[in-house]
This record gives sequence, structure tokens and C-alpha cells, in this order.
Amino acid sequence: MTLGRDKLHFLNTPTPLERMNNISEDLGIEFYLKRDDLTNYGTGGNKLRKLEYFIKDALEQKATMLLTIGGAQTNHGRLTAAVAAKYGLKSAIIAVDEYPGEISANLLLDGIMGCHVYLVRQDGEHTEIELMKQAIHDVTERWEHAGEKVYFIPMGGSNELGVLGYYDCALELDQQIREMKLPDPHVMVTVGSMGTYMGLETAIVNEHLDMRLTGIGIMPYTDLRKSAADYYRRVKDTYHLSADLKPEDLDLNTDYDCGEYNNPVHEVREAIYYMGKHEGIILDPCYTGKTFNAILQLAKNDYFRPGETVIMIHTGGIPGIYTKHHRTEMELELMKYMHII
Repeated sequence: MTLGRDKLHFLNTPTPLERMNNISEDLGIEFYLKRDDLTNYGTGGNKLRKLEYFIKDALEQKATMLLTIGGAQTNHGRLTAAVAAKYGLKSAIIAVDEYPGEISANLLLDGIMGCHVYLVRQDGEHTEIELMKQAIHDVTERWEHAGEKVYFIPMGGSNELGVLGYYDCALELDQQIREMKLPDPHVMVTVGSMGTYMGLETAIVNEHLDMRLTGIGIMPYTDLRKSAADYYRRVKDTYHLSADLKPEDLDLNTDYDCGEYNNPVHEVREAIYYMGKHEGIILDPCYTGKTFNAILQLAKNDYFRPGETVIMIHTGGIPGIYTKHHRTEMELELMKYMHII
């Protein structure tokens, strides 16, 4: 039980904490990956830790269907579908997004797991938020009229309940750090819908964990620190926590978002290739690729001390490399490895 809330434990945790020997040698730091990409349902990823709490709550409420939101290629939606399948529930995803022209990547996996995907088109009259709210209402009403009890999970599973998944991860990581005797660990994590970062940060400050956390923003924000501080305030109030956090207390980097969410970026693809060639590990172009690109650039600019322990949380998202707008760019760049004889 964490902060008074229980979960259904279905993950193969603790996930490995692995030293990347070749990258450590190349960058002059002690570089580790926390392998949350290796979690064991729906091809894995960070959202499963949050879903351990959501599925417990959903089943206690006698839900028969999980409904969530995101982009057409949402990783969180794919993992929500996986957990729904595991526990015999129906699932659906709503996205205010265009049909990408093919059923590939996460959309393909959604279908394999029997998840209904609703793509909502812009109408030129309503905002994206308005369209999403109306779609949530309509889809919920449709399924409940058919006899289902719908349980709604917010985007990315990022609310006061979902944050507990990475509160647990911080405690797990702290134990691994102690067992491996890693000095002054500096943890780097992607910041999207913010639940993963906030869970880690909440545990670090309230459990007095010996690690520093830096969040790497992967899309433009109006004021990321203020948004994060507001999120923490809601979590603090919900669980009656003692530690205070102000925006200036949060180490959040917005220099490497590349100007847009989930956009094809040459430097990010190069970071993905670098990881693949050096360690045989695959990153994705939306989240972990951008975060690792930031780590590479920071290392080149002497942001890290020589020999500093740097731990990147690998949050998964690997199906993203198979989306058309990323895949076609990679195909062009990687044709040099194709030999027909």
C-alpha cells in the first residue's frame, strides 16, 4: 500500500537497472538505464505502473470497460487496452486526431487487443478540449446504454492516483541504487503528461531519497514549472504530504522539445541510432529518443561531471518507431544498411 492506496500487482518488477558500458566509456559518465520498457504487457512501458492503481480502483467500482484519451498513437491507450484484456474488460480510446492513413504501430496493437479507437475530427468551430469532452460524454453514454460500466482514465494516467505508480518506482530505484552502491545518482526522465516525473519527484522529496531528478520536456509548455508545481500541490493535498515544492525547486529542462510534440527530428533519430549501435537497445522518437538526445547534448556541453552517475528511465514507447511519419524518415536514412545480392 502506498500513501493509503492499494493496487493490483501484475508487473514483473523490479525492472532491471543496467549499466550501459559502451555509452559510459564514450561519454565519460556512469550511464545507466532503468528498463521500464521491459514491463510485461502490451509490449511494455511506464504507464503500466500507473495502471496497477487504476485497475484496482476500476474493479472495486465494478467497471466492465476502461476508457481513456490521447493521440491516435497513444502509448498509454495501448497499455490501457492491454490491462483491460488481462482483466477481461472492454476498452476504448478517444483521440482528437486525424486518421494517419494506415493501421500501424500502436493502432495496430490496439486492434489486436480488441480496443475500440474513436478518432474525432476538428470541425473548425470547437476547441480540441470541447471536442474531447463531448466525445467522452457520447462514447460513455453509448457503451453504458449497451450495458457496460465505464471507468475513465485521464490522459497518460496522470492524476493524483496515477502518480503513485512512479512513487513506487522511486522507492524501487532507491533500493537498487543502494544495493549497487551508486554514488550521487542523477535521474533523467521524460516529461509529457507529467505523471511519471511527478511520482518520482513526490517520492524523492517526501521519502528523503538520495537522488537528483531532472525532467526533460518533450513538447512545448506555456509554463512547465508552474504546471508541475500545481500538480504537486494537488497530490500533496490529496495525500496530506508534508514537503513543499515551489516552481523554482523543480529541475525541468525545456531546451530539447524540438518545437513540437511527436515531430520527426533528425537529431532525435541520430540519438536513437546511437543507442542502437552502442547498446542494442531501442528508443522511440517521441519520448525516450528526445530525452536521450538531451542527455547526449548535455554530456557534450559538460553538464555532467566526469564519472557522474546518470540514470535514464526508459519509459518504453517503442511502437512509435513504426508510425508512418517517423518510419519513412528512418527508412531513407537506413537504406545504406540494405544489401541485395
